[in-house]
Amino acid sequence: MSDHERSSGSGRLLTGVAWAVLLLGLWLWGREVTEGQDGTSAPATGDMAAVGRPPDVRLPPAVRPLGDAVPQRIDIPDLAVQAPVVARGLDGQGAVDPPPFDQPGVVGWYAAGAKPGAVGTALMVGHVDTETRPAVFYKISAMKPGERVRVVRDDGKVAEFTVDDVRVVARDHFDARQVYGPGKAGRAELRLITCGGTFDRASHSYTANVIVSAYLTGTAL
Repeated sequence: MSDHERSSGSGRLLTGVAWAVLLLGLWLWGREVTEGQDGTSAPATGDMAAVGRPPDVRLPPAVRPLGDAVPQRIDIPDLAVQAPVVARGLDGQGAVDPPPFDQPGVVGWYAAGAKPGAVGTALMVGHVDTETRPAVFYKISAMKPGERVRVVRDDGKVAEFTVDDVRVVARDHFDARQVYGPGKAGRAELRLITCGGTFDRASHSYTANVIVSAYLTGTAL
């Protein structure tokens, strides 16, 4: 690998993921506005590309949210993903700190927000790639409505979520309230976030984010 390629790869990891989680600050700023509405997310615009739901996909009903418990691991069976989850806070600029760059197989959970399985929207972020190989959330843009995400919690319970939406959100027209707001009030929801679109070598960043939305449909021990 040349010095230029190595530099470009490092920039891709740093700028792409840091930008993905930096936008959470906008969501925090607009959270009260979003939750004060009718409990549904705003309709998609031309700036948000969704995979859509095939007409034959019947999604299960939501179940009652669980109590608070800290997530320990996330499993995505259709993608063969099993990854540890670490709590992350805010950095000096008010953005969520992503997992360390030398741990591309780790998923970060915004610990000041909702806990996965409890009422509210829990946020998890992960790298899409490194300068040499795919990272933990490399394939989440290929997920489809009806697929499952499982979160193992420290209370011994497994929160089982069903995907209901996958979107690629353009960087230039990002609407934090639309992306991070609740799908339906009173549910336990989950958002998986990583970089998406195309990689711009000039700015060493991605042009979009991938947002996978899911809601609690079951629990296991």
